[in-house]
Amino acid sequence: MAIAGSIRSVDKHAADTAVVEAEGKIAPGLRSVNAGNWEPSPLRLNTLFGRGPEERSARDLYIAVVEQARQPWFYRGIGVPDTLDGRFEMIVLHAYIVVNRLRGIGDAGGRVAQSLFDQMFADMDRNLREIGVGDLSVGKQVKAMAKRFYGSVNAYGQGLEAADGGVLGAAIARNVYGRITPPDGAAEALSGYLRREVAAAALIGDDELLAGQIRFGAPPGRAD
Repeated sequence: MAIAGSIRSVDKHAADTAVVEAEGKIAPGLRSVNAGNWEPSPLRLNTLFGRGPEERSARDLYIAVVEQARQPWFYRGIGVPDTLDGRFEMIVLHAYIVVNRLRGIGDAGGRVAQSLFDQMFADMDRNLREIGVGDLSVGKQVKAMAKRFYGSVNAYGQGLEAADGGVLGAAIARNVYGRITPPDGAAEALSGYLRREVAAAALIGDDELLAGQIRFGAPPGRAD
């Protein structure tokens, strides 16, 4: 299965819908293709972005991000919407953890972070095309997703730095849960998870991360 399954439903029995709202809004209910068992296809990313060490590292980091973001517990345990919006925002949240750490490594980290971003949005482009979004709409959709990416990561950065711990929880409730009310304690649990994973990423050696190695902990509320 191609890596483009990254924002398809983690629920094998999800409804078969394909609705994309107007004006670039990413619709919260795109078609499921029974992609519960996601399998990455690194060769497709190699073809698009080359086989240099930085591109390979970014590819491996992106695959780790998607695999963690698709952990079913996020959707079944703490109520993250199993929709295109919800799945995309979980990828963004985990990409933030990696990119935030890479930015602290200097120019080499910046190049890997940029490659990760490029590969992520090439994947989003393929996702939209493979679920049937027309060629004329794909560019608008990807631009909308990139805008959301920057808005979310800026909000998470500000939330982590804020003296008021509720700022981060509010950002997560707004971005990840969108129009639905999070289950009791869910936004706070995801906020604590993000803080924990950012702290854990800070302990990973620079060389290890630049080689494409990242380890995530268990989703909040779930023991390993």
